Amino acid sequence: MKKNIKIAKIQKLDSIDFQVNGGKKLNGTIKTNFSKNGSVGLLCASLLNKGTTTLHGIARIEEVNRVVEMIESIGVKTTWINQNSIKIVPPEKFKIENMNIESAVKTRSIIMLMGSMIHFLKSFSLPHAQGCNLGKRTIAAHIYALEELGVKIKTTSKSYEISAKKLKPAKNIVMYETGETACENVLFAAALIEGDTTISFMSNNYMVQEICFFLEKLGVKIDGVGTSTLTVHGVKEINKNIEYSNSEDPIESMMFISAGIVTDSHITITRCPIDFLSLEIEKMKRMGLKYKILKRYYSYNERTKLADIEIFPSKLKALQDKIHANIYPGINIDNLPFFVPIAIRAKGQTMIHDWFYENRAIYFTELNRLGANITLADPHRVYITGGIPLKAAQVVCPPALRPSMVILISMLAAPGTSILRNVYMINRGYEEIAERLNSIGADIKILK
Repeated sequence: MKKNIKIAKIQKLDSIDFQVNGGKKLNGTIKTNFSKNGSVGLLCASLLNKGTTTLHGIARIEEVNRVVEMIESIGVKTTWINQNSIKIVPPEKFKIENMNIESAVKTRSIIMLMGSMIHFLKSFSLPHAQGCNLGKRTIAAHIYALEELGVKIKTTSKSYEISAKKLKPAKNIVMYETGETACENVLFAAALIEGDTTISFMSNNYMVQEICFFLEKLGVKIDGVGTSTLTVHGVKEINKNIEYSNSEDPIESMMFISAGIVTDSHITITRCPIDFLSLEIEKMKRMGLKYKILKRYYSYNERTKLADIEIFPSKLKALQDKIHANIYPGINIDNLPFFVPIAIRAKGQTMIHDWFYENRAIYFTELNRLGANITLADPHRVYITGGIPLKAAQVVCPPALRPSMVILISMLAAPGTSILRNVYMINRGYEEIAERLNSIGADIKILK
């Protein structure tokens, strides 16, 4: 059967550039925005509900725009109520054959439709996703976990073919990898399978906890939230009109902390998800960072703990041991890149080990264009000689979100005028970031 492929009207943001007048101190207070990964996960999870879902705290970023375009193309009605709130009404029947392919392949979030759509369609196909170019990214963890629930997935050169004759709960799914999207996918699948499914070696990172909180709001009981072993008490149907609030983004909090450090500034970052930043702060403390935790409170979801963090100008020194990411509660994989500008600021040599992605560390060497001294040891490790002042330069954004953002905040510390080309990658994950950085003293102009 020939598919009716709808082509997206995607705004051409690849050609947008930032002009950065660097060397200025930042000052004042900046608020952490809502989580990117929580936003896309909740949009995909909302498809499990036959009722109307109103989500608050959804980031208005290009990644979210692509997901909204994707789900609208298969029949979902969405309405933005205000800047960060969206109402989602599912169709009587999903028309996945009408999927907006251009939007779908621009976001890796498309993979999370496996776990939700399998409840409503006996068979369907999904195109391979793009997202960040971070080397080979297997979906083995998705396939192995979903197979335990009765899902069959066949990978072709262009698509994934998904089918299921009968879904069933599983007593003990062991996650092949603790990747967050795989863990979310198996949660989606287990939520609408009557009976108890136990999953071990789960990620308990912030976006997975967010999905658990949301599913509990939908009436799905989950034991062990916040641990690596979850038991999902699946239900036959979810049909509720509900509202839910997404929490803030710890990766954005870390970005602002890094921006404050690399510019040697005094700033306060509010609404920081402190449980997902504590180890990062401990590492920076041992490097000599001066900071204060001003107050602690809860996010709008009443589950995620937040704090306001004040950062002071500090003399930093390199750690003797390497800095590397790990599965939570280790340093967050997406927070690791923001240690690169911090290491540039710190006197001595820092080794950063980005073991999770095949080639993300390679992009860190783009900062050498700004005068940094970064040596690539292999595709996963860089040595950074710190204490060297940065200089202005022209750089093209690499095809990866966090390295692109690391270049931007490093440009803030480089006296003179820098140009950052093709900032679509940054707009995928950060909402009005130039304007928000400007509000605390940066000087960034948007060139179209």
